[in-house]
Amino acid sequence: MLLILLIGTAGYKLIEGWSLFDALFMTVTTVTTIGFREAFPLSRAGQIFSIFLVLGGVGTAFYILTSLVRYVLEGDLGIIIGRQRMEAKIARLKDHFILCGYGRVGQAIANILRQQDAKFVVIDRSPDAINKAQKAGHLTIHADTTMDESLKQARVETARGIVIALGDDASNIYTTLAAQELNSKIPIVARANSEEAGRKLVQAGVDSVVAPEVIGGTKMARLALKPKAVEFIETVKFGAEKQLVVEEIDVAKESPLVGSTIKQTEKKFAGIRILALTGKNGVLLPNPTPQTRVDKDCSLTVFGTLEQLKSIEACCLPGRAPVKRPGKNRAK
Repeated sequence: MLLILLIGTAGYKLIEGWSLFDALFMTVTTVTTIGFREAFPLSRAGQIFSIFLVLGGVGTAFYILTSLVRYVLEGDLGIIIGRQRMEAKIARLKDHFILCGYGRVGQAIANILRQQDAKFVVIDRSPDAINKAQKAGHLTIHADTTMDESLKQARVETARGIVIALGDDASNIYTTLAAQELNSKIPIVARANSEEAGRKLVQAGVDSVVAPEVIGGTKMARLALKPKAVEFIETVKFGAEKQLVVEEIDVAKESPLVGSTIKQTEKKFAGIRILALTGKNGVLLPNPTPQTRVDKDCSLTVFGTLEQLKSIEACCLPGRAPVKRPGKNRAK
């Protein structure tokens, strides 16, 4: 812009022979498109020069304006707007998961949840972890998971479940207690770094306790002994599109499948196989007979492709409500 003003001033002075101040005044009124009268009548050469000066001045001013707007939006204001949009999305969450902790274990969990098209929000007090989660496109809350306010912000009262994957056992226990206090019916899966911590987590109200080191060691041993079998199991557990997956689906009382037999259900959804049925009393019935009937508020362990599972899930869950099992599972 300074260069445009210098060129305009020099041009009018050389072409029209005006004084330095008159040339500067004419340049400013022309570039800003204010539209004041000319300082003096313009010659034909002066008029042509004014045309190019207007085009160059307006283009430069527009570029400066858009650069400033972009700078503001990408700066603090952009961060504030992005945060408000994310908070609005979190406030509308329902039937979602809460993932506490976004370390290496938390990132692996988030990848599986995203692969299964599950809604979830990440809570972590580490700025680096939150930045990684945001870059991955996840909804995030930068807060301490042990505080009630962070869980309330994540809408723990409407959540489908909570996964606690913090690296510190004490934080895992405190987060469990906070979640239990806010929503005593929410299913909780928690990480334990020691056997003692696993026992305490179960006492605190965790449904399932997972020790990553134990699971990792077990998997390595199985890979050494039966690599093909482990590969098949992993494909079934976390299959990609068109691969086989095992999933547990809750049957709501409004579901049209209530009262149908296993045979009728499998026939209705071609390709799926029902491996087990868990009644509303929590009793597991593996390999149910074809005549076994689907009861309301039970859950089905179903085997099939993702597309097949989505079709039966839509029929089973008009209003998803996780089945709360009596008692707690042992540490895994």
